[in-house]
Amino acid sequence: MSDLIVALGLVLALEGTLYALAPGGMKSVIKAALAMSDQALRISGLASLALGVLIVWLVRG
Repeated sequence: MSDLIVALGLVLALEGTLYALAPGGMKSVIKAALAMSDQALRISGLASLALGVLIVWLVRG
């Protein structure tokens, strides 16, 4: 359970860093996501999910 909390903290830290360092860029990313179709967002979300699981699996075994 502590690994899950650490992972959540890392996600928040990385997202916070992106918003702090490049707020205009993050606004552009959000606008681009809003312009995408639901299907395209779903596919990119599933691809991100698969990549994340693969990375955790490779690192943690």
